[in-house]
Amino acid sequence: MTEVATKAKRVTLGGLNAYYGDSHAVKGVDLEFAPNQVTAIIGPSGCGKSTLVRCVNRMHEELPGARATGSVRLDELDVYGPSIDVVSVRRTIGMVFQRPNPFPTMSIFDNVAAGLRLTGTRGVKLRERVERSLIGAGLWEEVKDRLDAPGISLSGGQQQRLCIARTLAVEPEVILMDEPASALDPIATLRIEELVEELKQRYTIVIVTHNMQQAARVADKTAFMLSGELVEIDSTERIFTTPSDSRTEEYVTGKFG
Repeated sequence: MTEVATKAKRVTLGGLNAYYGDSHAVKGVDLEFAPNQVTAIIGPSGCGKSTLVRCVNRMHEELPGARATGSVRLDELDVYGPSIDVVSVRRTIGMVFQRPNPFPTMSIFDNVAAGLRLTGTRGVKLRERVERSLIGAGLWEEVKDRLDAPGISLSGGQQQRLCIARTLAVEPEVILMDEPASALDPIATLRIEELVEELKQRYTIVIVTHNMQQAARVADKTAFMLSGELVEIDSTERIFTTPSDSRTEEYVTGKFG
């Protein structure tokens, strides 16, 4: 089946701040995620990594008392602009969470089709998009003969790829991944990492990870955060070999974190 090209978009954060009530979780971050690259965000627990990516597709504001200031641009579009449709933002900037979250009452097919049906996709086109998304997530050959089976009947690694397929189905331009392999075994983790490498040919990818070896394997660039601040961002090789900030060196060499 012919793969439909997706135009990856550049994401630019300008003076991004995020709050939980009075708690200042992300502090004035300026950061850019380049198209067709994987950017990893590393740092100790509680440093603001997950909060930052949730601000990018406006999920942060869904929490009671949570708010964000500054700008998030998708190419030239400010996703926090007053006329922006938040649902469209979340369709354009897809999110894959730490733990696989397939819809428990839905089949494999319906899990992937859920977002498409909301946009009015039906019939042959729906089936083609579901198949293409499962192929894109590296899952089609494993499930093509049991699409009516419950999504939760799959293994953990397969469930995570099903969630990735669900994200791909609505044709996003950016994919955010928050610890996508932390709940998976080493073999499933490797499959997710291989998939990330394939997906960056079509998307802008941001991956939050505690696993520094994973960042070294999959990321073109790596950003290090500490206490809500961006310490530095550089090529992944430089971050892990010759970082410019001593705090980064201490973190990547295991002196804290």
